[in-house]
Amino acid sequence: MTSNFSSTTWGIDKRKKMNKKILLLLLPFWTPLIPSMGLACLKSFLSRHGYSVKVADANVDGDFRQVYDDYFALLGEIVPGDKQGNFYNTGIDVLQNHMTAYFSKKEEAGPAKSDTAYRELIHTLVDRNFFCKATESQVEQMDEIIARFYELLDRYMKGLLEKEKPGVLGLSMYKGNFAATLFAFKRCKENYPGIETVMGGGIFSDQLAVGSPNFEYFLERTPYIDHIIVGEGELLFLKLLKGELPAEQKVYTSKDVAGEILDLSSAPLPDFSDFDIPHYTQLACYTSRSCPFQCGFCAETVNWGKYRKKDAARVVEELKKLYDLYGSQLYLMSDSLLNPIVEDLSRELADADITIYWDGYLRADKHACDPGNTFLWRRGGFYRARMGLESGSPRVLKLMDKRITPEQIKVAIANLALAGIKTSTYWVIGYPGETEEDFQATLDIIEEMKENLYEAECNPFRFYLTGQVRSSQWMEESKSKLLYPASVRELLILQTWVLENGIGREEIYDRLNRFVAHCSRLGIPNPYSWPDIHKADERWRKLHANAAPPLVAFKDADSYIDECRKVEQLLPAQQIVKDEGDFDF
Repeated sequence: MTSNFSSTTWGIDKRKKMNKKILLLLLPFWTPLIPSMGLACLKSFLSRHGYSVKVADANVDGDFRQVYDDYFALLGEIVPGDKQGNFYNTGIDVLQNHMTAYFSKKEEAGPAKSDTAYRELIHTLVDRNFFCKATESQVEQMDEIIARFYELLDRYMKGLLEKEKPGVLGLSMYKGNFAATLFAFKRCKENYPGIETVMGGGIFSDQLAVGSPNFEYFLERTPYIDHIIVGEGELLFLKLLKGELPAEQKVYTSKDVAGEILDLSSAPLPDFSDFDIPHYTQLACYTSRSCPFQCGFCAETVNWGKYRKKDAARVVEELKKLYDLYGSQLYLMSDSLLNPIVEDLSRELADADITIYWDGYLRADKHACDPGNTFLWRRGGFYRARMGLESGSPRVLKLMDKRITPEQIKVAIANLALAGIKTSTYWVIGYPGETEEDFQATLDIIEEMKENLYEAECNPFRFYLTGQVRSSQWMEESKSKLLYPASVRELLILQTWVLENGIGREEIYDRLNRFVAHCSRLGIPNPYSWPDIHKADERWRKLHANAAPPLVAFKDADSYIDECRKVEQLLPAQQIVKDEGDFDF
């Protein structure tokens, strides 16, 4: 790569503070409905401390999106309809492993990466995720799509680095952009060795948990990454930039700041000014970090540490400021759970001089079983409750330490739906110990609640050697094995483990397919595209007199929606106030 400036002057003297321009970048494929909250928070925090920060979001690039669409269109031809299940969530595992293998083969050529081993791996990826076979011709087509992606990404990175000329490049890595992030870091170091490369992101809460075999191998394979920030990033990144952390150190965690966490009462407003806001369905805000619960399969508390929240009045002021800046009335709250603040926030917003709608994660606790509460929340703008219900089996719920019951689930869902709040539900298939009887209980409860479910999404249980609340326990209780052959580790970089005891992987995916077919027969959607969302909203409107407005209504820049203030309470469903071990907030 040629340049009209010197990489020795464009970069960082590691003996000094990092005072150069900071470029924060999110690469494809970032799948959430909102711009990156993490990068928006970092930009505002570092800017407050005098740093020049630019955020770039490659996910708005139409060429990258076309690659995604083409790859899944081809997968759709390979995988029979009755085996597609939660097609996109399963398919992203195939796509990302394929992208990583392609990167490894091209960038780190060696004897272990022969064309034969590589092609066999692509066949294996399809077979062990969808349990069907791809032809040689189809694998060739898949490879051509991946090659096109890297050609696009190479041009994108060259153009971006030439334009911005950063001294520090910070990339957020997640499951969906693992390979693209590695490629970008490597190309950056090859062409501009003076740029300091810093990595953060949610992947350190599961696949790259500190201390895991994956993490140690990752460090060996990524000499082009100068520094890695694990967990909450603001304080660590600031101290790194100020030269207050050892420059020769590669990995920084909360231990390097004596466990200090950010005081949310003084955190600045997230800065979304560099994002293409119309590209996303809604904007984002947050009221808390971490989680007051420790469900067995989750890594939220492992990643964020101590739970803390903002005052509701302050959150409302932040929402007002975001509305003034960007004109959005609809926000996805990025909290793990809204339960600790949902009532206070609803009261504050119901009395505010502006109408804001908000969407977020809610637990089916006793408060959600009270129709007086759900109608208060709706009048305060609560738009959609995203609920990790996980299972309809009381035995599995207890194994998960969910501290809710199937009866609570049904009553909470009924009262939310009665108020018109959309109920997006998430289910885990194949949790350790789940039997066929337990799975049938999940299908049964979904059928009972069908008219009160806005959507139902399922995912297979995923096991990580470290990082989950119960990783150590599962390791003691059972054996684990590699999903893909150990011989392809150099291609995949990240190994995937599965538990040997109990239900097998193929049975888990069979149940997943049955779950999807069951919901389809019942007419319960799981929308991904705009046409699917429109159909889901129309169904919700027909089912519920108090239905929240369709998502498309918030895309009209000239409209102002305030129907929530006028919602009248209808006759309630059965109310439950008793629960088993619930927490009070």
